[in-house]
Amino acid sequence: MNRLDSQATVNRLIGRKEAYQPLSGLVVPRFAGIATFMRLPYLDPEKVAGEIDIALLGIPFDAATTNRPGTRHGPRQVREATSLMRPMNEATFVSPYQLCACADVGDVPINPIDTTETMRRIETFMSGLQRGGVVPLSVGGDHLISYPILRALGAGHPLGMIHFDAHSDTGDSYFGGSRLAHGTPFRRAIEDGVLDPHRCVQIGIRGTIYSTDEFDWARGQGIRIITAAEVYEKGIAFAIEEARRVVGNQPTYFTFDIDCLDPVYAPGTGTPEIGGFTTREALQLVRGFRHLDLIGADLVEVSPPWDHSGVTALAGAAITFEILCLLAEARVERFERTK
Repeated sequence: MNRLDSQATVNRLIGRKEAYQPLSGLVVPRFAGIATFMRLPYLDPEKVAGEIDIALLGIPFDAATTNRPGTRHGPRQVREATSLMRPMNEATFVSPYQLCACADVGDVPINPIDTTETMRRIETFMSGLQRGGVVPLSVGGDHLISYPILRALGAGHPLGMIHFDAHSDTGDSYFGGSRLAHGTPFRRAIEDGVLDPHRCVQIGIRGTIYSTDEFDWARGQGIRIITAAEVYEKGIAFAIEEARRVVGNQPTYFTFDIDCLDPVYAPGTGTPEIGGFTTREALQLVRGFRHLDLIGADLVEVSPPWDHSGVTALAGAAITFEILCLLAEARVERFERTK
């Protein structure tokens, strides 16, 4: 970002943030109005450059799921659930809309029957946001969406990653050779050189496995896997400290699979695993990653057809807001370092 060199520039930035505030539930009831993420204004993605700092968007794609489908409907229901989010974080007192101009830029125009074409479209969409200096916060969709996002954001300089999940998602192929699945995105990203495995940490991994060597490739590449059992043995504070050590102070991507939560709290997901985090623990964990150089994030695998109560989408909405707070602080701190 260019150096602030005049009071006029400062005034313009302040005015821009004031223009991109969420619709207040004290003015228009939260059950009314057009649904956007956090009740923010909608902005054409072609007009983001120089206009906003953070873009919230949906990627309604689930053709790469290997078990229960339905995450294509995740962005729409999470959008609806974010109407319950108020503008300030009660634990950290961060108000992201006072720090950054944020807007909903709609959904990536995916192709639901062509995975390769959808990967290309996501990467193109994300590259456009990056060229405009905009930080993306995406809601999926299955976890394969992280792969083209990383290809766009990590082009030229591999990223670190904080990854919450029940599964490592570093598999090689499925069903006789399919290499693009929601269990393979981070293996593909490492192979493409856009993800630095020595700066990757996976938190909450658990569940039955096919063989004892299931995680050998990931660990052999240098990925730090913190299983759910290790978190419960050593504590949340340990997991946060260890993850921060791994990613350091360089550019890092943040990805949160809703199935890292126990199915009691998030039944609406494609591959549920018992023994996961509570929503309270998830909030504590996410809040532990303030003041890192986070350059983008996603929330994935909310599958509304498997949860008619909507509690999974509500958890997704709350975690998305927490991530937005992290990104807003990181964006301001990155700006300050360039002054």
